[in-house]
Amino acid sequence: MQHKGVSRVIFDIETAGADLESFDPEVQDYLLKLAKTEDEIQLVKESLSFYPNTAEIVAIGMLNPDTEKGVVYYQSPEDAEEPDEKDGIAYRPTTEKGIIEGFWDVIKKYDKFVTFNGRGFDCPFIMIRSAVHNIKPTRDLLPNRYGNEHIDLLDKLTFYGAARRRFSMDMWCRTFGIKSPKSEGVTGYDVKDMFKAGRCKEIAVYCAGDLWATRELLFKWEGYIKYP
Repeated sequence: MQHKGVSRVIFDIETAGADLESFDPEVQDYLLKLAKTEDEIQLVKESLSFYPNTAEIVAIGMLNPDTEKGVVYYQSPEDAEEPDEKDGIAYRPTTEKGIIEGFWDVIKKYDKFVTFNGRGFDCPFIMIRSAVHNIKPTRDLLPNRYGNEHIDLLDKLTFYGAARRRFSMDMWCRTFGIKSPKSEGVTGYDVKDMFKAGRCKEIAVYCAGDLWATRELLFKWEGYIKYP
């Protein structure tokens, strides 16, 4: 388990892609160059939320798994929502730039950080969107893959790729009997539509659910899979 005096934080991001039609014609042609059918075009449109070149961060949640205190910074129209707090999580509406600035300010205070697929998604996404806003990082989000500074649970649970299939966090939660945020009927594919509909606080709450689920996965890995 956690060594005394070592602080750690879990983080997770939610993203929303721009509409394909919002890009210049040259960009649209580039994005669609391999799409030949209507289904393939639709797949491209749905995938825009998963790349920092075509999407923005609409929420970043951070949770200390040992104190059960955290914060979710999320995008919200100006003056649309007030800061709130529930179940140890502070909800802070802001802009994408404010989300990223808040993230870098918090992450620098911890010794270790925990993600699920952070190396493959969250960390590169945050770094690119930070550069878009001319924000400098306060620490290295992609340290040695086999070190202890960044615990990526997807890496740990697949034994660094030795397992044949990379199951989703929802599948891992179901395997271990952990409540998954996806069981409420929301997935990452829904975030864009929720954001366009102004359901910003709901996205923040969904992000917090991912944090709590990741915490339970962390404790399962530490308690029963990680060799002492």
